Amino acid sequence: MADRPTFRSWRSYWDFHREVALQRRYVWSKETLEFLDTVAGTCNDRVRDLPSGKIFWRAQLGNDWVFEQQINDEIPAPFKRNRMKPLPFRAHEGRVNPKGIPCLYVSTNRDAAMSEVRPGVGSFISLAQFKIIKDLKVVDCSVHHSNKEIYFEEPPPVEREQSVWAKIDAAFATPVTRSDETADYVSTQILSEKFADLGYDGVVYKSAYEHNAYNLALFDVNVAKQLNCFLFKTTKAAFSFSEGGNPYFIKEEKQFETPISETDNDE
Repeated sequence: MADRPTFRSWRSYWDFHREVALQRRYVWSKETLEFLDTVAGTCNDRVRDLPSGKIFWRAQLGNDWVFEQQINDEIPAPFKRNRMKPLPFRAHEGRVNPKGIPCLYVSTNRDAAMSEVRPGVGSFISLAQFKIIKDLKVVDCSVHHSNKEIYFEEPPPVEREQSVWAKIDAAFATPVTRSDETADYVSTQILSEKFADLGYDGVVYKSAYEHNAYNLALFDVNVAKQLNCFLFKTTKAAFSFSEGGNPYFIKEEKQFETPISETDNDE
């Protein structure tokens, strides 16, 4: 389409993230405003219909306790219903929501949902199924998730757009914890507010833990109803590593001995 906006560069997301994370958090440059307008103008073909009745998984790290009369002691139990949604006014910082503004994170896959809370070995996880109770429209950032291209000169507009959206999805998919710096995900929070401002109900992004799993962040926590809740215990953790940058090597400086003078040899 002739009036379809184009990104300035295949690096536009990185430029946007650098500004809002390190330079200008609330009053943006014209380049950032242009970037957000281009995101808005190119997200239409990434909008997905989410029908009422669709079921997702949601995990919370931790558990409750119930008294068991047969052993006269308390035993672990899943969190109660009111704990399986974000607590009002007490929502923790997340990749989609700022602190204090709740958002409902769910997953298409049970194990992916539990992995997202990054449990330690031996920790309990409360896991529930949630059913969507109304038809929704969400922005699917994962469309070009597999695009890992690095360009040495600017590609055509279509490739630039695919590259930018792939980097947007990667930013959403990057796992976060409460100990991470807020600046690490302020860019995805801004994008989420942009999607919400456009009238969409949530954002979809690829899971970093399960190949065929997707995560969904719902802007309104009341569009999903809890169906049940289970308790799981983490039995083992598996890690896989890939080199993330160029190494460096330390070269030992050559040591020179101080020459012994002839007088030092005199007895």
